[in-house]
Amino acid sequence: MVRALVRDRAVTDVLGVARRVPDLRIGGVRWAAADVDPGGPDLAGLFAGADAVVHLAWKFQPTHDPVETWRTNVLGSVRVFEACARAGVHCLVHASSVGAYSPGPSDGRPVDESWPTHGWPGAAYTREKAYLERYLDGFQPAHPDLRVVRMRPSFLFKEEAASEQRRIFAGPLLPWRVVRPGLLPVLPSVKGLRFQALHTDDAAEAYRAAVVRPVRGPFNLAADPVLDTDVLARLLRARAVPVPAGAARTVLAAAWRLRLVPAAPGLFDAVLRLPLLDSSRAREELDWAPSWTSEEAIGEFLEGLGRGAGLGTPPLAADAAPAEA
Repeated sequence: MVRALVRDRAVTDVLGVARRVPDLRIGGVRWAAADVDPGGPDLAGLFAGADAVVHLAWKFQPTHDPVETWRTNVLGSVRVFEACARAGVHCLVHASSVGAYSPGPSDGRPVDESWPTHGWPGAAYTREKAYLERYLDGFQPAHPDLRVVRMRPSFLFKEEAASEQRRIFAGPLLPWRVVRPGLLPVLPSVKGLRFQALHTDDAAEAYRAAVVRPVRGPFNLAADPVLDTDVLARLLRARAVPVPAGAARTVLAAAWRLRLVPAAPGLFDAVLRLPLLDSSRAREELDWAPSWTSEEAIGEFLEGLGRGAGLGTPPLAADAAPAEA
């Protein structure tokens, strides 16, 4: 994200804010340490003088304690929103998600930004994303001078995020060294599981455009084609083995209860119901188009997963401790 911003001549200064300041040296970027959690220092002072704030912070773990993730993700995000208003920030770009949407239409057609955003009630992630949509529904008219943009991307992938995403969703039991083309013999193929992917760099370009263009409201972000487990099996040169969704959920639920995997079964339920996204508005109003196809994005991620790839930030570090389940 910060790399996309510093490349834009309209952006004169970039301050990256993180709870743990990363060991990254990027020309034109300054870093500051801050925590969005309630009880922390007022963020308005940090935002003073900023034209735009891009809010990306999110906490996936621990999935066995949704009160803790609610505290960070919902109450922490509200702190960011309200601090933007107090500091006189002109633009707030909020990282929403495809997960904010209600289950998709039965005919599988892609939905635009008018589709309801009530999330899936059985998963903390989707509940929290949907709640923040409702909060912004009231926040926006109360602060008409603050331009609020909501980005709703599909699943984001890049090589350097592979280790982090393995820790967040699969945990230490995934044999990541064999998750590369030709080494994994079979891959479960769950009927009804299909999704869209987007390279993180393409998402960053859309966020950059939202900062510098006079736009408001929500934007879907996704690349083509639509992916399913058969496509993943082809990319990995593995044999797809059909597995009923109910059986896959039963195994996942048992593993989650035993704290063998971090991903909760409710998230699996949500993913099966996510709508496909129509990104026409972003293409037209942000002049945006993805540079990577969805297959290229997830293919890069799978290559990174097989190598244990990471980046010089605490969350993305390849050698970080496994996430708490």
